[in-house]
Amino acid sequence: MTSSRLDRSARRPKARADASTEASRRTEILQTADSIIASYGLRASVQQIADAAGILAGSLYHHFESKEAILVELIRRYHDDLDRIGDEALERLDQPDPPPAEELIFELGRDIARCAVEHRAALQMSFFEGPSADPELAALTRRRPEKIQAAMLQALRAGRWSGFIRPDFDLPVLADRLCQSMLHVGLDVIRHKASSDTVATLKCRMALYGLAAKRPTDATLDRSRAMAAANAVIDSWTDDRDDGTDKAAHVRAVARAEFGRRGYEMTTIRDIASAAGLGTGTVYRIIGSKDELLMSIMLNFGQKVGGAWTDIMASDSTSIEKLDALSWLNVNALDRFTDEFRIQLAWLRQSTPDTQSPAFSFDTRIREMKSMLAEGIRSGEISIQSPSGDVLARCVIGDGWIPENILRDIGLRNSQLLNRDTTLRGIAVRRR
Repeated sequence: MTSSRLDRSARRPKARADASTEASRRTEILQTADSIIASYGLRASVQQIADAAGILAGSLYHHFESKEAILVELIRRYHDDLDRIGDEALERLDQPDPPPAEELIFELGRDIARCAVEHRAALQMSFFEGPSADPELAALTRRRPEKIQAAMLQALRAGRWSGFIRPDFDLPVLADRLCQSMLHVGLDVIRHKASSDTVATLKCRMALYGLAAKRPTDATLDRSRAMAAANAVIDSWTDDRDDGTDKAAHVRAVARAEFGRRGYEMTTIRDIASAAGLGTGTVYRIIGSKDELLMSIMLNFGQKVGGAWTDIMASDSTSIEKLDALSWLNVNALDRFTDEFRIQLAWLRQSTPDTQSPAFSFDTRIREMKSMLAEGIRSGEISIQSPSGDVLARCVIGDGWIPENILRDIGLRNSQLLNRDTTLRGIAVRRR
């Protein structure tokens, strides 16, 4: 063997080792970036990521040319994992003797939830438009998790064919609802201190079997006092949209849209001023800081929705009737105040569980929900296996929010019925 061939042979193991080290370091940086962005939001800087990774910012740029490149890789890895989970679930379904549909749904739900927890930063990015002008990042943030939805749809079809799933459902819509519910396990405010498997199992149990010990009819729920309280407040909501004559109202209307579209963190006063057709200095003079602008928007929303929550909880109704009325309140709030609702949910998604929302105290809502659910369990009205009252309350509040795309596709009444079936009545055929 010539000396040149020997030199090439000697270089190959070193090249492989260098490539392995490079790949390992990139993975470590991405894991660190995911943790930092999940904790601090998209405002997190390259310097913060580099500091947490124990390297200089210049060294980080050796691996990634920009912050956008890190974000692209994070969300690409997230979708790759979701696709893998969907493919594996479809393979299980295609086996000659596949597991029962119940087992398939629970297993897929837990897999989706684990993925959401592992990719929390990418999950948060998926709720808004791309945080930059990068076309690849914008496309990735808009991408739907089609493979897990296809797998969930097939599992539900298998359940219908076997007689396990009730026949009266639009299965594609139901699959979308279940997948989004499992992805929300990745939100710290929902999972809190519980494991992803624990929360996903409880959410699947709620969806399949419902909270209600006896399935309530639509007629019973429609005429409850809690529903009357909800409708009274909903009917009182006035259309106070910008009419173009009040400059402050115009700025608030534009800010609502920008916060709802981009997310609060990624929206600047300059963005709002540009969209409003005003100078940045003018916007500051009208509304003050961005925080003050957010608070003025959300306090009005909080008064409208929070007052209805209080009236519903105080009504002379059963726990199941109150849960149904709260769900109807959320559906209407999302329909009437879309931007404010997105801002509120984004606040919860990107905040630690003990952070208070500008619209209401989430901790207060958790305590009220825990108390109501505990009373329903004591009375025998609610029947559910749950690891704790706190976990159950967080899951119930989380699943009370119908996904916006589903509301737009099926409308108010059908969204209400879907919430009833996936939270109160359950989608599985009961054998008792």
